[in-house]
Amino acid sequence: MNPIKIILIGSGNLATQLGTSLHSSGYFISQVYSPQLKNATLLAKKVKAEAINNLKDIDTTATIYIIAVKDDAIATVAKQLKLNDKMVVHTSGSVSMDVLKNISKNIGVFYPLQTFSKTKKANFKTIPICIEANNKSTLENLTFFAKSISTKVENINSAQRQQLHVAAVFACNFSNHMYTLADNYLKANKLSLDLLKPLIAETADKIKTGKPADMQTGPAVRGDKKTMDAHLKLLSGNKNAKTIYSLLSNSIIETSKKNK
Repeated sequence: MNPIKIILIGSGNLATQLGTSLHSSGYFISQVYSPQLKNATLLAKKVKAEAINNLKDIDTTATIYIIAVKDDAIATVAKQLKLNDKMVVHTSGSVSMDVLKNISKNIGVFYPLQTFSKTKKANFKTIPICIEANNKSTLENLTFFAKSISTKVENINSAQRQQLHVAAVFACNFSNHMYTLADNYLKANKLSLDLLKPLIAETADKIKTGKPADMQTGPAVRGDKKTMDAHLKLLSGNKNAKTIYSLLSNSIIETSKKNK
């Protein structure tokens, strides 16, 4: 058992995957907090920890406190904690490290750059972890901790992390929403998304070996106006999808011009 004692504040997707990964790596998780005791208990059982739903009951003797809650809840949690010189980090891509400054003298960010769900096991060895700390000693300790579970650890500041998070929203969240729109459109026309899955996989695989701009295909990059007009006609009954199609097609055209 690793002598480092961890408090996990949160029980959502990231907290679940991070907690189970740390536990399987030999780390001792002392407590799991969630305002809903049921949720805290579900994760606590997996990592053999105590479940709590009141921050007043938090163990103040731990080595590291990981705040893995929704971005909007971090400040609320931070106001309830006073941990002197303990290492306290949050896991957000978009929230400044400074939100933790009144908790402890040693604060930082531990941001795993990945999309998480409770049901799909995450392999943290391959997940980039972006870290930041307010002093050299905390940075060294956080670096050691991050490298114990991941082979890809990057030291970046809050501004860079926020910029990275914006890019991640484009690359992940918006792409997944496009899959949702495609799925809904296919269902409305009695077709299956399974027909597109090889295409989706191939598209994602291509950027492993080349620049996304160089891999762009489709009617917009070809300047095939007749095809795009035909597509817009097919989308005439869905104003939202039609607007998105037009915006993205125009963006592809403009980006293509700039890259030539």
